[in-house]
Amino acid sequence: MKIATIAALALATSLSAAWAQDVIITPERETVIREYIQKKPLASITLPGVELNIGSTLPETVEVHSFEGVPDVTYQYVVIDNKTVLVEPGTRKIVKIYN
Repeated sequence: MKIATIAALALATSLSAAWAQDVIITPERETVIREYIQKKPLASITLPGVELNIGSTLPETVEVHSFEGVPDVTYQYVVIDNKTVLVEPGTRKIVKIYN
């Protein structure tokens, strides 16, 4: 039973790491995202008890914003603790954090 538990934990850890590595933002798209964020800044919010880590899920109560009028950018964003957080819309998982 212990071996099965260890194997399940190892699999879950590797899947989480693989998911985080799957998010690749091209340099061109990165530039578009950064320029948009600078042009349309949001007020920073605080989320006590929520850790800002790649792969963490934001609560449903957090309002995320789309990149309106920007083609090929499906992510959404929000500013938390003065850091811009890029979020996958369907899962609300954090995919990138900008300082």
